[in-house]
Amino acid sequence: MNRTRAQLAGVGTYLPENLVTNDELAKTIDTSDAWIRERTGIRQRHLAQPHETCAFMATRAAEIALARAGIPAAEIGAVILATATPDQAFPATATRVQAALGTSGFAFDLSAACAGFVYALGVADAMIRTGQVRAALVIGAEVYSRILNWDDRGTCVLFGDGAGAVVLRAAEVDEAAPQLLSTHLHSDGALGDILYVDGAVGRRDLPGHLVMNGREVFRHAVARMSDAIDEALAANNVTRADIDWLIPHQANRRIIDGIGKRLGLGEGQVVVTVDRHANTSAASIPLAMAAAIEDGRIKPGQLLLLVALGGGLTWGSALIRL
Repeated sequence: MNRTRAQLAGVGTYLPENLVTNDELAKTIDTSDAWIRERTGIRQRHLAQPHETCAFMATRAAEIALARAGIPAAEIGAVILATATPDQAFPATATRVQAALGTSGFAFDLSAACAGFVYALGVADAMIRTGQVRAALVIGAEVYSRILNWDDRGTCVLFGDGAGAVVLRAAEVDEAAPQLLSTHLHSDGALGDILYVDGAVGRRDLPGHLVMNGREVFRHAVARMSDAIDEALAANNVTRADIDWLIPHQANRRIIDGIGKRLGLGEGQVVVTVDRHANTSAASIPLAMAAAIEDGRIKPGQLLLLVALGGGLTWGSALIRL
């Protein structure tokens, strides 16, 4: 029996022109390439220039995703932009993207920090399943370089800027067809103080910088994401052995390796781009997924497991048959 489900029709990305290596950072920050690599696996990151706003990067990524999907912008019913670094408090940056692309329907921002892209997938999937829209743009775009304390070497070396977008379209499919099988979303506000930005609109007494208790985030990340993975597998009656690719949020190589080890996956089954992009928050999963599709590792028909954790704490997983 066929049913309406969301299919992933196209993926697009944008990375800022300015590529900054660890050695270049070490010229102005008390750090070193060896220190950063050993603790995080990061060797470089892209940092936005003034013209590369959240809307600019999101639009460029979305244009590529639409072209690859072969879907005109006018057919997009929803633009959902996951970001913790919008260009303005309002209007939503997604509406700027909508205007630039010429899409129809509606647009809004979604804030779930590094888990934002998985959250946005869940929202778009629900809209497609219920018939509210027939096609949606889901975008993760971040300009974290503008909320970092560049005097704090423990955090400023960890992040990068960029955007990734996917087009989801409605299709009448059976259980074995390509589709977004399920999403599983969670949060725990009691843990909000281990990762946050210390500012708000109107609070001129606070600098608006990212603050992180790295040890506590690490402690929760592997356990919470592993639980979300098991939840996705159980909901779809598949096993860890059925997974072709794990695409985790690209925060830290140690966290990524820890999750892969828990699942019993080899390095060849885990997509890793944190070395090239650093932590791009809500943009990290679509950037990683696009990289593996473009280089031929991910192929049609394969089963992809996405998982992320971010400030809030927020976390979740998504299972996709490509």
